[in-house]
Amino acid sequence: MSHHNAISASNTTNAPKSSGPYSQAVAFSHYNNISAQLPIDPKSGELVTSGIKEQAEQCFKNIKAIIESSSHDMDDIVRLTVFVQNMADIGAVDEVFATFFPGYVPTRTTIAVAALPMNALVQIEALVSHGEGTIPGAPQAGDLVKAVRNTNNAPQSSFSAQTVAFSHYNNISAQLPIDPKSGELVSGGIKMQAGQCFNNIKAILESIDHVMDDIVKITLFVKNISDIDSVKQVHTEYFSGYVPALTAIAVKALPMNALVQIEAVVSHGDGTPPQPPEDARNIVIEVNNTEDAPQGPYSQTVAFSHYNHISAQLPIDPVTGNIVAGGVKEQTKQCLKNIKAIIESVDHAMSDVVKINIALGNILDIDAVDEIYTTFFPNGIPARRTIGVYALPGDALIQIDAVVSNAEGTPPKS
Repeated sequence: MSHHNAISASNTTNAPKSSGPYSQAVAFSHYNNISAQLPIDPKSGELVTSGIKEQAEQCFKNIKAIIESSSHDMDDIVRLTVFVQNMADIGAVDEVFATFFPGYVPTRTTIAVAALPMNALVQIEALVSHGEGTIPGAPQAGDLVKAVRNTNNAPQSSFSAQTVAFSHYNNISAQLPIDPKSGELVSGGIKMQAGQCFNNIKAILESIDHVMDDIVKITLFVKNISDIDSVKQVHTEYFSGYVPALTAIAVKALPMNALVQIEAVVSHGDGTPPQPPEDARNIVIEVNNTEDAPQGPYSQTVAFSHYNHISAQLPIDPVTGNIVAGGVKEQTKQCLKNIKAIIESVDHAMSDVVKINIALGNILDIDAVDEIYTTFFPNGIPARRTIGVYALPGDALIQIDAVVSNAEGTPPKS
């Protein structure tokens, strides 16, 4: 592998010390991945004890401190994900959000989950542009621009941009099943709503001269675990050949009481300027699957440019196709073994992971998870988020997905 890029983990005393074996921020190439921030006062190490507004403000303060410690600012955020315990609290979170983003607004995903660490009311994570990249001592293009786009053919919001591109990725705000003409949720059941979500994503992509096959990762948020198969059926209508990496999560509630919300990460082949015209759309998407990890109606990993996106792994033994016996420790180990097998199948290692996302059936299992987790990540390098969910496919206790550095990048088209 090339050593031009290096994973850069960072921590600052101006934000809370990580409560587990993970870093506050991990940068690679032109993106910096910020661990999900709880409303913890970094001086006391305790949750702020006031209401939702005070907790949201503390989350944003912590993110701001981490970003500023790496000589960036809040306007360098390209995507935010807001997790709340109560969807009714989103209005209050938005009031605080507006004070940190008075002009530019990033893309955003908002969901209500079953539980958050330390019983917090809110948790917020950020993905940040990293203009100078992580090539040590190299004259990186510090004047890469952030491209914000919106189209009337998809729903609009004053609290999020539809898409924000930076370097070789477009980050799409999670799409609800809203008819852009009426501004209302579409009528009908889960399949109708899923179709509208995908139609909105398609409209956004077409507005920036991209297509659905430029998507590298899809995340499905559903209100009812039983609806996942129906959403996946609709998913196949939009990806009849190539299928991106996939994560599916059942959540407590979605904005507007929707049944489904869909998020997409998209390749941006020509990058954002400066970029020679002859390089436009000149990088390939690399799809890989291995028999050493569970197979599904998705790609196990999709690489584009300097990142690999790993589909969410359940604790399934790839030999038997069944969830492993035992408790959360055994299941955590199997999830991470699956991720390790996928990563090694593309000639990478667990030390190349920059971000881990954990969904737990019981948030109180986190200590047991960390016992196993540290055996795979003894240096605690990846950034991380942990949420509690009501249910996981197959009644699993845990599900884990990963974002991995792709040091050599993906090659140009021949």
